[in-house]
Amino acid sequence: MSGRVPQAEAQAGPVDWVSRAADQALRHAQDADGQVRLVTCASGASPSGPVHLGNLREFLTVHFVADELRRRGVPVRHLHSWDDYDRFRKVPAGVDASWAEHIGRPLSAVPDPWECHASWAEHFKAPLRAALAELGVEMEEISQTEMYKAGTYREQILLAVRERNRIDEILGRYRTKAKSPEPSSEQEAESLEESVAADDEAPAAPGDDLARFPFKPYCRECGRDTTTATAYDDESTDLAYTCSSCGFSGVTNLATQDEGKLVWKVDWPMRWTFEGVDFEPAGLDHATPGSSFTVGQEVAPLFGGRAPSFFGYGFVGFAGMQKMSSSAGGVPTATDALRVLEAPILRWLYVRRAPKQTFNIDFGPEVVRLYDEWDALGRKAADPAKRDAAVLAHERAVGPAAGPLPTSRVSVPFRTLSSVADVTAGSAELISQVIGQVGYAHESVADLEPRLSKAMQWTAEFVPAEDRTIVRETPDAERLAALEPRERQWLDLLLANLPTELELEAVTTVVYGVPKLAHGLAVDDAPTDEVKTDQKAFFRLLYNLLVGKDRGPRLPTLIVALGADKVRELLAAS
Repeated sequence: MSGRVPQAEAQAGPVDWVSRAADQALRHAQDADGQVRLVTCASGASPSGPVHLGNLREFLTVHFVADELRRRGVPVRHLHSWDDYDRFRKVPAGVDASWAEHIGRPLSAVPDPWECHASWAEHFKAPLRAALAELGVEMEEISQTEMYKAGTYREQILLAVRERNRIDEILGRYRTKAKSPEPSSEQEAESLEESVAADDEAPAAPGDDLARFPFKPYCRECGRDTTTATAYDDESTDLAYTCSSCGFSGVTNLATQDEGKLVWKVDWPMRWTFEGVDFEPAGLDHATPGSSFTVGQEVAPLFGGRAPSFFGYGFVGFAGMQKMSSSAGGVPTATDALRVLEAPILRWLYVRRAPKQTFNIDFGPEVVRLYDEWDALGRKAADPAKRDAAVLAHERAVGPAAGPLPTSRVSVPFRTLSSVADVTAGSAELISQVIGQVGYAHESVADLEPRLSKAMQWTAEFVPAEDRTIVRETPDAERLAALEPRERQWLDLLLANLPTELELEAVTTVVYGVPKLAHGLAVDDAPTDEVKTDQKAFFRLLYNLLVGKDRGPRLPTLIVALGADKVRELLAAS
């Protein structure tokens, strides 16, 4: 623990859910003299599969609260528990069916089917660690496998066993309570709730105090948790059990051996006390009657502690898919999102909404609008007079207290970068060259990163083939031969006025000015209704002749990207 410091107040200005949660964490850590010890903000997850964008809310919610306290100068830690001592529940799609032999073993004891990490658990921890580093999230990690196997919780286990009747009485009061509409939802099962199994819900015969024993041993012979307690000696602390998987019968001594774990609804409140947790959120399921948190509030005092400051957060979905489940496979992870979203934007998606709000992440056309919205907010944030809750979210998103995350030195709209990437289908150097021609001066490709790479990846991966812009390789001779007189006039005027060295502003003037010239107006004159109608027809004609579609990227950008020679080749009469 660090030295004690006075409680720090939030600075004057806009207040958001992060500020309020930080205040609550401080109050929890405050003693009777108004002093605050090291504040512990905790998160937890079971590495049973890819840590998807739904699970990411667990990490980022705690990160933002801990980061707010850090900004205030309060000693704080983001403590993350990996529940890698939870059981392996099922073999997901894409994994050899033979891995079913590991069902019931700790995730840390299951081999990595892809043979690139030490275990199943480590295979799924690694990519998330890399993504969190890119997002600016720093946390102190704990492996529950290491904690249990090192005997760290022996005293707590023995206490829980001594108090098993009181614990069962607490659990019993909630077994008949109404459950949430989705009591075993995948997001709940794949997070801290993973280890609850059905131990505390199992029916018990009168006088049978072993049916819901608070400690579950892993079989010494086969390593699975398919064990049933058969006898317990309070004096010797010997727990006898049998295993339904391999038939083994044995005895583990709770005071000297470390061969199992507490059941979830006892384990979680035990950890609150052991780690001194002041703030820990969880999915909304955890706050329903009979859920882990409501039960844990009453179990925690048995360990000499109390429940932390808490709120439930809503689910995060992915447009076009069912609610995310890391056991189902094929759902986007933070690594996937960071291939197309700048780290501050991904942070912003989670911090700008109140935790109880649900939302979807859409990697389709919505990405372009998202970047536009982010850039507009950045311009607003540059004006101190406009600081409000939205700007506060922007401030939190751009980076942690340690400093802002990397952004492009030259800011180019994402829609411009993606349009050029789509049209050129070329190298970053070629895209950089065109971007310079359309008005965004820069010295090198590095000035456009990381946004350039995100735009290239999004265009290649998330723009459907039917929406891609494919430039014609040769002129559409049939369409050119069938041009109406006014259409031929438009093309002649365009080619006559198109500069050899294409600059976006000049090309824009010509493209919009051609129908004006055809009506005897100057390019700077205001368009008449007839001109506006002709502009639409002219634009459609250009798209037809250049890319074989009725629409596409913004025409001036498209023409600059193609270059004067290519445009003349495709538009000139044979």
